[in-house]
Amino acid sequence: MRMNMIRLRCRVRRWWRQEIRPILILALVLFSIRSSLADWNDVPSGSMQPTILVGDRIFVDKVAYDLKVPFTTWHLAEWSNPKRGDVVVFYSPHDGTRLVKRVVGLPGDTVELRNEQVFINGTAMEYAPLDAGLANELPKAEQQGNQFATENLSGHEHTVMATPRFPARRTTDPVHVPEGCYFMMGDNRDNSFDSRYFGVVNRKQIVGKATAVVLSFNRENYWLPRWHRSFSALDGH
Repeated sequence: MRMNMIRLRCRVRRWWRQEIRPILILALVLFSIRSSLADWNDVPSGSMQPTILVGDRIFVDKVAYDLKVPFTTWHLAEWSNPKRGDVVVFYSPHDGTRLVKRVVGLPGDTVELRNEQVFINGTAMEYAPLDAGLANELPKAEQQGNQFATENLSGHEHTVMATPRFPARRTTDPVHVPEGCYFMMGDNRDNSFDSRYFGVVNRKQIVGKATAVVLSFNRENYWLPRWHRSFSALDGH
């Protein structure tokens, strides 16, 4: 009996050293990389349409602005800050949910909406008609009754959409963005829970910059891949 117990312990130790421990170390390294350097984010809602569609898996560059301690939001070093027009991933100040939105207001800015038009520091942002091909990416039901445009945020052009039949905050009081904070908005302006509702976002809550669509799956067509969207840059650059 004693010999059997000794053999069992030896087998367990060997199994731990040769099988389990290497797998755990590899998993720790991979999860640390995903936590600190790069990740991808599933997009379950349409708040960033038509730039990001439901079913897109977007690449998140977590070292675009800083380096964090793995599995935390503690910053080890910072070398850049979000720019106006960047699409970023952050933790919502409302409930901690991980969200994807566009940076509209920078620290020190005053942001205001007047009948859907964005004003920054008193200057109206410019809008132009959208290429119909981009709107056609949306499900047919969502194309009807919506309005599409190209918005120019101080030199950064991107697509936006509006849905007049939805109740939304199309006009807001001017909001001053404090130092170390950012004003975020979804590109689907009338169907986005963003800084118009939960306020500004602290710099420390920003996870990283979304730069590309890695894979895309069409929910309206049995989740088949949309290959033409896969491995494509957001905003066309």
